[in-house]
Amino acid sequence: MAKILVTGGCGFIGSHTVVDLIENGFDVISIDDNSRSTTYLLDGIEKITGKKLKNYKVDLKNFDDTLAVFQENPDISGVIHFAAFKAVGESMEVPLDYFENNMFSLINLLKCVKEFRIDNFVFSSSCTVYGNPDSIPVTEQTPEKPAESPYGATKQMGERVIREFARAYNQNAVLLRYFNPVGAHPSTFIGELPLGKPLNLVPVITQTAIGKLPQMTVFGDDYETRDGSCVRDFIHVCDIAHAHTLAIQYMIDKRQKSNCEVFNLGTGNGVTVLEAIKAFEKVTGQKLNYKIAPRRPGDVVAIYANNSYAVNTLKWDIRYDLDQMMDTAWQWELKVQQDEALMKQQNPALN
Repeated sequence: MAKILVTGGCGFIGSHTVVDLIENGFDVISIDDNSRSTTYLLDGIEKITGKKLKNYKVDLKNFDDTLAVFQENPDISGVIHFAAFKAVGESMEVPLDYFENNMFSLINLLKCVKEFRIDNFVFSSSCTVYGNPDSIPVTEQTPEKPAESPYGATKQMGERVIREFARAYNQNAVLLRYFNPVGAHPSTFIGELPLGKPLNLVPVITQTAIGKLPQMTVFGDDYETRDGSCVRDFIHVCDIAHAHTLAIQYMIDKRQKSNCEVFNLGTGNGVTVLEAIKAFEKVTGQKLNYKIAPRRPGDVVAIYANNSYAVNTLKWDIRYDLDQMMDTAWQWELKVQQDEALMKQQNPALN
């Protein structure tokens, strides 16, 4: 049973990937400093898989602490690197935080991968590397445009670092460019759990619907799109998670065409922000209170994937449609509210 280290295993995509890896026979450990997550999802992972995830509360920017995890686990076969700051809007406000966290953590991790001769490395990248592309859908060969945000710049820089690392040390790596992961595990035991005010669209939608937020904002209705709002490619988090398992197995089986490959992970369907809102309202019966505001700095106008390379090469099968994405996200929000109410009932000091 191959051991895989997942960084950011307590986070949204990380927790779903941990579940998928375990369900496909891998032994999994995690590093997560919980600066952008809690240990709440660890219980959900255990409920789904029947296995308790070992999580090291380590800041990857600290090399010695990161190295200690590898020293304790010399049998690691592969690393999947999620841990990063990832909010476009926030990165416009605190760019240095993003460059420091996202780049130092990656470099420290790669130093350990090199020292312990770990053959397989998967990087959590993003469609933000394409900037505002000249044409859509984008393929893996679509030229990169200047990043629209510091977050996007860290993903472009991260990919460059990994390519040079793979070239210099004959290291195997896969770069997975996500589009817009949404939804939750159908069990409702794990899902997206933002700390503080949510920054991604679907948690904003669900928290508005349930009353945690009084109103949501659509940034811009004057873009050159079919309804004036931005176009995105929403993909269910469980489909994203399974692609990581396939990528690790792809490298273990030595099927790579080169030692650093890129795959787009999206459905291939462009959905506007307003269409996403309407889909949620249709599936759940919840009417959303939203307002239109001016465009937000850093937002790409429209992007969606050509995913044929991932589908054909990794044998990746997309199982969830937009309605299922919205439904599972809503069921998760209801579960979180139920759990919060129970905790307050058991501990009145939380009220």
